[in-house]
Amino acid sequence: MDITYPLPEAQVDRFMFKVLIDYPTPDEELKIIEKFERRELTQKLNKILNKAEIKEWQEIAKQIYTDDRIKKYVISIVSETRQPKERGIAQLIDVGASPRASIFLILAGRIRAFIEGRTFVTPEDIKEVAYPVLRHRIIPSFEAEAEKISTDKIISELLNRVEVP
Repeated sequence: MDITYPLPEAQVDRFMFKVLIDYPTPDEELKIIEKFERRELTQKLNKILNKAEIKEWQEIAKQIYTDDRIKKYVISIVSETRQPKERGIAQLIDVGASPRASIFLILAGRIRAFIEGRTFVTPEDIKEVAYPVLRHRIIPSFEAEAEKISTDKIISELLNRVEVP
């Protein structure tokens, strides 16, 4: 039997996103079984981008404009995870996000703006990417866990409290 252990906090922080994926529905699972039986899962995947296109898109994403107000907004969000101004929310966070969270919020915001066809980052871009970027960087307090308050709920509270530029 293999035994695995959770990664230390410093290693988890290196991942850009924590994406939540639920189990498939019974109908979806039936389709998975059927595809497996027909060996459709092992068919060759269709290439949609080549290496050069990926590199080009990465360069374009780096050029997406991020106003200083957006950068300060990101810093306010991340700072609020470390030293919440509101007493109630402070009791829900044991450990806040590192500076890497700020870097990844800006980068993910740029990527979202690019996908949306814009040349600039909006507060909505930051709000949209905040959950996958922050959910593994905020360690809920014992009180939050006892109250069954999810990290996503904490992030939602933080986003509601931080003034939007």
